[in-house]
Amino acid sequence: MTRTRLMRAVAALATASVVVLGATACSSDPNSVANQAKSGDRKGYISGDGRIAAFPAAERKEPVDLSGETLDGETWRAADHRGDVIVVNLWASWCGPCAKEAPDLVATHQKFVNDKAPVTFIGIDYREPSVETGRAQAKAWGFTYPSLFDASGETALMLDGKMTTQPSTAVLDKQGRIAAVVLGVVDQSTLTGLVEDTLAESA
Repeated sequence: MTRTRLMRAVAALATASVVVLGATACSSDPNSVANQAKSGDRKGYISGDGRIAAFPAAERKEPVDLSGETLDGETWRAADHRGDVIVVNLWASWCGPCAKEAPDLVATHQKFVNDKAPVTFIGIDYREPSVETGRAQAKAWGFTYPSLFDASGETALMLDGKMTTQPSTAVLDKQGRIAAVVLGVVDQSTLTGLVEDTLAESA
């Protein structure tokens, strides 16, 4: 991430700290996605503080193997979108902060559609009680891009265990590797900056 974009992200998230990490997920954390998925019960959302974890290209791991069935019954695979920057947003109908950030996600998605940029958006409808509930909520929030139905929480684990809050947003580079993660609510300015920085990288 360039210094200019980094500063803009900090300004946009007044209380957020920017962390450049090469670390793996802490599966011992009782609030982790892994342990929530194992617990099998919905205890409310684990809300992040908007922290940004940015991963330098040289320190990124292998491309993520994200795939699953969407709320519309279609099969979606990250591998089919190599060459695009992919924005992955984890959300749920029962998550208050997810509702707060929804307009910014919609606006950011539309911006890149209008720009005809090689950017793909995919949601993860996390631990939703039913496909019908998720589909209705996605429509209410104006999500025109697909979302994977993830009742068990297992799909989120495909993101190397880095999406540990509801909501979380990851930006994958053109090779499908995790370039950045926002834990908590993300706004349009921050997400646009992260995507544009990732687009500017060499494939």
